[in-house]
Amino acid sequence: MPTIELNKVRKSYDHFVAVNDLTFSIEQGQVFGLLGPNGAGKTSTIRMMIGITAPDSGSINLLGQPFARKSLQKVGYLPEERGLYKKMKISDQLVFLGELHGMSAAHARQQALAWCQRLEIDAWLEKKVEELSKGMQQKIQFIAALLHDPEFIIMDEPFFGLDPVNATLLKDVMLDLKKKGKTILFSTHRMDQVEKLCDAICLINQGTAVLQGDLKTIKSGYGKRNVQIEYEGNGDFLEKNPLVSAYNNYGNYVEVRLAPGADAQELLHMVAGNSRVNKFELMEPSLEEIFINTVGKTNA
Repeated sequence: MPTIELNKVRKSYDHFVAVNDLTFSIEQGQVFGLLGPNGAGKTSTIRMMIGITAPDSGSINLLGQPFARKSLQKVGYLPEERGLYKKMKISDQLVFLGELHGMSAAHARQQALAWCQRLEIDAWLEKKVEELSKGMQQKIQFIAALLHDPEFIIMDEPFFGLDPVNATLLKDVMLDLKKKGKTILFSTHRMDQVEKLCDAICLINQGTAVLQGDLKTIKSGYGKRNVQIEYEGNGDFLEKNPLVSAYNNYGNYVEVRLAPGADAQELLHMVAGNSRVNKFELMEPSLEEIFINTVGKTNA
């Protein structure tokens, strides 16, 4: 059973259509990426999914039922913008937020301590929010979204402001939640994180879905036309090469998009004739490349 279903959902603000007949569903236990450029309609979509605004038309089913506010007790939400009380102690704030989701104060305090220990921030429990760095504040909001053990978790830019160590901590938590059957909607501009974490995606642009489905199926549909090359020596083989349609050169590392009909082995022989090849790997396009190409074509 899908955790959430949107069917031809539409939302306008005056004459501006923010979301235009958007349809998708997220299955239980999936990590689902809601993607799109700035202003695509992602935030408007999320706001309708949690009842902040109502759709002008279309329907939303949450946890197998037409949307009802009581279902939000089973939803956790990590907003992109921080919503913590700066003068309040972390421990008191987490207890308060837990109580809003129906937890007892004692249970909320117990869970807050356990989560803070897991995310290595328990030493700051009695500090005020304003004393914390941006990364620490992000971890507190992350905990607040999970404190009441929700079935459906919406995370908008969860890795914002985090260093690699803390980003790994949150990534590991998300994977554990998935193993427990939790459903996660994950909205971000970090395509590398989407590729590592998401099972399925919906890419929206100008309020409309332009690409959606199983991530592996989407990527395999583009074929293996990309090559990563690490080399030592002359990189002139890239210039005016009929085998290459596009490339990004980083010095002694280059990402190449093969021209239609080009043979990767022919390119390998050409590179080896000019340089020492340390790596030559044929692969599917990255999600970032698919994102750029899809959005660019849609806008054009």
